[in-house]
Amino acid sequence: MEVSALQKEQSLDLTKMENVFFLKLEGDAKSPNTLKNYRTDLECFNNYIIEAQSNLKLDSINLQTIKSYGQFLDEKYSSDNSKRRRIQTLRIFFDFLVEKDVYTENPVRKLVASPKFLDIPRPTPLKDLIVLWEHLLEVSKSSHPLEALIGIRNQVLVDLIYGAGLKVSDLSSLKMNHISLGSSPRVLITPLKRDPYSIPLSENFVPLFKRYQEFLTIQKEKDYHEFDDFLFNANPYRILSGGLSPRGIETVFKELRGKLDIVLTPKSLRQACIFNWLGQKKKESLIKEWLGVAPSYSLKLYKDHLDSHAFHDEFLKEIQ
Repeated sequence: MEVSALQKEQSLDLTKMENVFFLKLEGDAKSPNTLKNYRTDLECFNNYIIEAQSNLKLDSINLQTIKSYGQFLDEKYSSDNSKRRRIQTLRIFFDFLVEKDVYTENPVRKLVASPKFLDIPRPTPLKDLIVLWEHLLEVSKSSHPLEALIGIRNQVLVDLIYGAGLKVSDLSSLKMNHISLGSSPRVLITPLKRDPYSIPLSENFVPLFKRYQEFLTIQKEKDYHEFDDFLFNANPYRILSGGLSPRGIETVFKELRGKLDIVLTPKSLRQACIFNWLGQKKKESLIKEWLGVAPSYSLKLYKDHLDSHAFHDEFLKEIQ
């Protein structure tokens, strides 16, 4: 690995350049979850460097250091995906250092990455979906208006993931006007780095959404809030703010999972949605479009396991 003239002149601090790197990522509008993962991965590298050579100076990091770090990851992590992610993060960081003329080439690109392990889909089981929906129905009928509203909000969350395949990042940026209730109900998705697109919703989603909109309007007026976010953050007594972060959405499902002792995550609901679309004989190109993935994305694992996951047609009608 060749060290640039800039690095020879300045014994640059690793953490200082990482801070500049994170400022660039924030400027590129990377999600909070992505930033968190990058920080965790680079902290792992920093800790290794400190343990191995007692300082974080860039001029002390060479190709052998990177190779040794790869060996360290092989010994520390049994998961190929964990090792692969940490190497990928380090590769992106050193690409940045090359752009900044700190290095003339990226040494991480000389490492062989661990193969990506594709785990089989594990959708939320039908029995757990029924337990979940019955619980949310009960909460939505509470005599306490805010408790009922939170129950309806969670119904809508489940419906948009299980029925329309939305990711938590899609949900966190959703606005009220992204829901279209015309003759063909749809939800508009507005990614940061690609053109907007829409996903069809069941006509049975309409009454649920209208009830949610009605309850939310009343509670917003009561708590002196005005926002156009689709979701909201609240405690048991009042709405705190408009919007709900990806982490906040994950927390909602974590609490429901713990309370009801069921298999439930946004990911498991979204996987159930993919099985449902395949069971409905939707075109693969449409499924990929609705998932917001590249045309090269493979649905093979889902098709291979389709027979072992019953199509939830009747439950879909109930939930929507």
